[in-house]
Amino acid sequence: MDLFAAGSVVVLTGAGLSTDSGIPDYRGPGAPVRAPMTITEFRSGPEAQQRYWARSHLGWQRMGTAVPNKGHLALAALESAGYLTQLITQNVDGLHQQAGSRKVVDLHGRIDEVICLNCGQITPRLELHRRLDELNPGFGVDLELVSAPDGDVEFDNTSGFRVAACTRCAGPLKPHVVFFGDSVPKPTVAHCFETVDSSDAMLVAGSSLTVMSGLRFVRHARRRGIPIVILNRGTTRGDELATWRLDADCSSTLTALAAEL
Repeated sequence: MDLFAAGSVVVLTGAGLSTDSGIPDYRGPGAPVRAPMTITEFRSGPEAQQRYWARSHLGWQRMGTAVPNKGHLALAALESAGYLTQLITQNVDGLHQQAGSRKVVDLHGRIDEVICLNCGQITPRLELHRRLDELNPGFGVDLELVSAPDGDVEFDNTSGFRVAACTRCAGPLKPHVVFFGDSVPKPTVAHCFETVDSSDAMLVAGSSLTVMSGLRFVRHARRRGIPIVILNRGTTRGDELATWRLDADCSSTLTALAAEL
């Protein structure tokens, strides 16, 4: 297999790429069954938002300090060498940009940003984290918590948590990410399809392709007849579309691939 002999490559990454940075995934081998909050539930009112922000505030103390792993660094090196057309990531952790990648589409948004559901103001997550610390001093500091894939933790005792509102209009705040049941903005989707059209091959790394938001681009690549390589631990929903299928670790495999070029 010589993927990069084809020319410019578009890369689609998923949660499996960030597990070596300490961020768990939803569907990797051995991952427990989890039921993330949907956008409908989040919008249902203060109680759901309190539960979300309490858990997410505790989780941010871990996700906010995550650093890129060798897989992220290898993809950044491949971009720097001119091999990548675009990197489309389903992850919200921002680790590709921290690793040095610049041609990145954050398909599902960024967890390090916050948006007001009322006025649309976007602010840094770190700013909100500091406000929540002030409103909830010592909250969860002595707890042994299990991290969840979307940046929160497994924790149910959230009734006493105080939620911060928008500083501009006092509206409810939401992380600037696409929740389950929500849709990726149409201009973002259109740009990704155009990127696949302008590429000569596709590499999928660390994604089970269970959700349509990523799988549709693999299907589009297949319709175009360009080579598709899927690198993932375990089976994926797109295996039958792949030209080559690698059941392997992302970090070591991408590092080896970058070293050969």
